[in-house]
Parts: sequence; C-alpha cells; structure tokens
Amino acid sequence: MSTTAGRLLRTRWLMRAPIGLYRAGLGFLLGRRMLMLEHRGRKSGLPRQVVLETVDRPGPQRFVVVSGFGAASQWYRNVLADPRVKVSVGTRRDVPAVARAMTAEESAATLSGYQRRHPIAWRFLAPAMRDTLGEDLALPMVELTLAGGDQSNANGG
Repeated sequence: MSTTAGRLLRTRWLMRAPIGLYRAGLGFLLGRRMLMLEHRGRKSGLPRQVVLETVDRPGPQRFVVVSGFGAASQWYRNVLADPRVKVSVGTRRDVPAVARAMTAEESAATLSGYQRRHPIAWRFLAPAMRDTLGEDLALPMVELTLAGGDQSNANGG
C-alpha cells in the first residue's frame, strides 16, 4: 500500500518546483540542506536538474546526496555515466563538481548518521522509501566534491 509521503515524493511537478527557485537565484531560501544538481542526460547529453537533500557534509567542499528511489533514478544513472556536474547550494550557483558513487559501506554509515541527526525527517522519509524500495534500504549515495571556490562561502551562505 502506498503511503501519503510516497505519493507526494512521486508527484513530478511538486518535486520539480524547487528548481525554479534555484534558477531564479533564490535557492538559498530552501536552506543549507538542499542543493540543485545539474547533470547531463546520458543519452541526450542535455543538461538536467534535480533538487536533492544533502544527507552529509564531510567537508567544506563536499556534499553527500542520496538516490531515495534507488539505482533506477535518472539523475543517479546520469551521474554514473558522466560524473562532471554543477552544484548550486546556498548563494553559490553552478559550481563545477565531480560526483563519486559511494560504496555500500559508506552509504550505510552515512544513512545511520542521518537517522541520528534528523529523526523527524527520517520518520517521514523512511516509509516512503520502503514503499518504493522494500524493507532493504540499500540506498545509493553520491559524494559531490566542488571544484575550487571561495572557502569563506563554502557553507552555502
């Protein structure tokens, strides 16, 4: 049975709405836990965008994002095919970055840390992801490493 959260997360127009904020330079309104990832379609080569929650910040120029709907997510498949991406976070826009698929062990450790740091968000998201992926939440994660940039602005603000 589909959860309400699961239905909302699969509503395309709702999930794509934040892209407009980033394009207008207002992505900072979504806070430091959200970012817009620009990637290339693996078949078309055209630029694509997705707004994702960061689940970890292992360093000032590094962000971890999760493919909440598994390895079949288009953005995830695209960054595996071409890891050269751009990231917009906070007031920083279109920063070149490199995406790296994390190992299953790294992903499990990151997910455990996220559950501890954000228990309320996890209570909302976990049922939706289980609805899609089943009980085994082996979530693929990607670490994004930003190229260069102003270190004083690395925290997204």
